[in-house]
Amino acid sequence: MQPPPPTAGRPAPSGAWRRALRHPSFALGAGLSLLLVLAALLSFVWTPGSPYDMDMESALRPPGAVHWLGTDAFGRDVASLLLVGARNSILVGVIAVGIGLTVGTALGLLAAARSGWVEEAVMRLADFTFAFPAILSAIMLTAVWGAGVVNSIIAIGIFNIPTFARVTRASAKAVWAREYVLAARACGRGPWRITLEHVLPNIAAVLIVQATIQFALAILAEAALSYLGLGTQPPQPSWGRMLSEAQTLMFQAPLLAVWPGLAIALAVLGLNLLGDGLRDLLDPRVARRR
Repeated sequence: MQPPPPTAGRPAPSGAWRRALRHPSFALGAGLSLLLVLAALLSFVWTPGSPYDMDMESALRPPGAVHWLGTDAFGRDVASLLLVGARNSILVGVIAVGIGLTVGTALGLLAAARSGWVEEAVMRLADFTFAFPAILSAIMLTAVWGAGVVNSIIAIGIFNIPTFARVTRASAKAVWAREYVLAARACGRGPWRITLEHVLPNIAAVLIVQATIQFALAILAEAALSYLGLGTQPPQPSWGRMLSEAQTLMFQAPLLAVWPGLAIALAVLGLNLLGDGLRDLLDPRVARRR
């Protein structure tokens, strides 16, 4: 008795793409997320002005033909700061989520495959890590090694590990109870072969959705840490630090806070909508109802 393939019962790729484009959450989320990626890629080859050079004579200029979104208190082009800030947000999010996904998934699969004291130890370690949110971890790392983007990535990545570990364990335990896994065990296959061949492929969709959601949370965490002065350091642009610098100019130049706030809101909204859409599209039960 051979176990069914992980994609059994799912629609053909062409049908899946048509259904994805008709899904409002996925379509809007994918569009906003693509806009974020394109902005980051564009910053590598072109920006309207220099995000680093200061021109005090051009400080606090309103939006115009030369400076599309105006300038900040140091005369830097706001549109250029937003484009380069998108690059930094994506960099922090990808690495931090990658740390959580890699380590957390491995621990979750270990807990599901090895019950008893191994599972208990992994889960209690996850509970202990939950007691140190990203901001608190960044403060502790800053006290030891100083502020910087690397410490922000480490802090956010550590906070993502228990989340992925819990999601992976819960999903993997459900797969371990399936008939085809029991049949594979009856055929003499070891736990690690079953984990790699049957458990991991069947929970991949859950992990993808969770990674999308954690990506949005990582962007928020990076902005919060930069706002507090613990994240990306000058002269590198950051949406969170742009908000911090704009708070003293709220009545004089309120748009300085609007643009980075809008960028953060759209990026997080797009990733959350993308995650909701992927959850619906990758769930065979929802797919059959649509």
